[in-house]
This record gives sequence, C-alpha cells and structure tokens, in this order.
Amino acid sequence: MDDNATFRHTTVLLDEAVDGVLARPDGIYVDGTFGRGGHSRALLARLGPQGRLIAIDRDPEAIAAAATIADPRFSIVHSGFADMADQLAALGVHQVDGVLLDLGVSSPQIDNPARGFSFRFEGPLDMRMDTTRGESAADFLAQADEREIARVIKDYGEERFASQIAKAVVARRETGTPLTRTDELRELLARTVKTREPGQDPATRTFQALRIHVNRELEELEQGLSAALRLLAPGGRLSVISFHSLEDRRVKQFIAAHSKAEVDRRAPFAPPPALALHALGRVKPSDAEVAANPRSRSAVLRVAERTDAPLAPLHSRRG
Repeated sequence: MDDNATFRHTTVLLDEAVDGVLARPDGIYVDGTFGRGGHSRALLARLGPQGRLIAIDRDPEAIAAAATIADPRFSIVHSGFADMADQLAALGVHQVDGVLLDLGVSSPQIDNPARGFSFRFEGPLDMRMDTTRGESAADFLAQADEREIARVIKDYGEERFASQIAKAVVARRETGTPLTRTDELRELLARTVKTREPGQDPATRTFQALRIHVNRELEELEQGLSAALRLLAPGGRLSVISFHSLEDRRVKQFIAAHSKAEVDRRAPFAPPPALALHALGRVKPSDAEVAANPRSRSAVLRVAERTDAPLAPLHSRRG
C-alpha cells in the first residue's frame, strides 16, 4: 500500500520556516526531518541552480517518499539528524548555509494504525520512527521495571499519575498478558488516570512520553542542535519547529546559551567572547493556519543565525 496516497500530511509553518533558513539561494542546506518532503520541496523551489539540499530522515517510509523527487540538487540520507555532521562529511560536505528541523510527527505516521503512534487507532504498540531498529514501546513496557516506566511517563509526558500508570502496567504484565496494542494501553490509561484537563484524552501524555523515549527524541535534538552549529557557515541559519514545551525549551535554551555573552568575573574588563549565534525570531502559526490545520496550533518556530555575517532579522508574529 502506498501510504503517501492514503495518509496526507500538511506541512506546518512552511513559508515561515523556509524564509527563516534560506540565507543564500546557491548555498548548501540540510532538511534534517524530511517527513513527506513539504519543506524540502519548498526549499528546492527557491534554491538557485548551484544550490544543494541534503535531506535526512529515520523513517524508511520517508526515504521511499523522497525517491519521488527527481532533482539533481537533492539527495536523501537514511539516518537521524543527530548524526548529520558525520553523514554530511561522508558526502564531502563540511559546512552548510542552513539547517531546518521540523520536530513534529508527520500525519502519515500518526494516522497509520500500523505505526502505533496514536491512541485513536487500534494497532501494534510500536511508535518507532525507524522501524528497522531499536525497541518498540511494547518492548519497553514488557521489560522495564516500575520505577523506570514511571520516570519516563513523568519526565517526558509530565503526567501526574505516572506512578499509578507504571504500577498498572506492571500488574498487567505479571498476569502473563503484557501490553502489545494501542487500544490495550488506552483502556488501561482510561481506568488509571482519574482526572484530565477538559478536552484531553487520558492517554495523551503517556503516548507522548513513550514516543519520546522510544525514539530518544530529546537526546537526538540536543545532539542535532550541536551538530548544526558546527556545520553552519557564518551567516548560515538554523530554523527549528517544535510542537511541545519539552522540545521548545531545549531549542530556546540552546540558542540563548550561544547568543548571550557571560562576563568573566576573573577578567571583567576583557573583551566579551565571540558569540556563535544571534537569535532572529520566534513565530507561531497564524489563526488561518490553525483553522485549516488544527495540528499546527502548538507549533513554535525559532530561527537563529551563525554570527560573523548578520542578515536582516526574521520578524516575529503571533497568530
């Protein structure tokens, strides 16, 4: 089955992210989260004839979708973006003009029951971005002890019932019937999570936590941001779209850490150290975009520029 024909994806903050990252039309760019190629296709449409775009994705289905792009300026790498510096070095690329990261889960991943990302569909409890390697969510829940399960759900889902959920998971496992499907986990959560914010399903936070843990998303993000900073040429841009506070907090802190000078108290009159980044702006989806694509409502785009060649700032706006 062609999942691209069945499950559609609407790219969030498409123009804003491309505007933010595109420093030089004939430069070299990285789309570290190809997904279904919305940002990549928009970048290719605006690149000059000497431009180059290298896309990266962990999902084998994304790699297959990239095969439909017949453009000599484009190439795709099956990997996580945390390894982008090594992957690009293998291609002979050691410096780029922009890195774009869209940290959201794509709609084809969410809407395909076989991937196990969503509690709205019955399917295997998988949740892996790269289905060719690593442990699934079911594997983790079948093997981890109660304390580790509770830590993951609390830290990555900010779920106040994490301890009760972990206890219920282990109790179910000890009956000889471990959780293997999304509907089984959702039913357990519905019984265990007694109160929830209006409009939020009791499964929301736990499913998020398990997905983040299984895919090492926060570790991948921190490593990827560091790799991007090493790769960016002076004047190059970093454009990152986050979809929840755990991600956005790390992006914000990373940019701030590399764009604020700290006075050395041992030498207060010494010249300030050279700053690696200059924050250019924070953008939220417009009201019109949220109305057309409700999944965009939590998105936050942050853009920063590698110092030494400042360009016009990206103007922040709110929807």
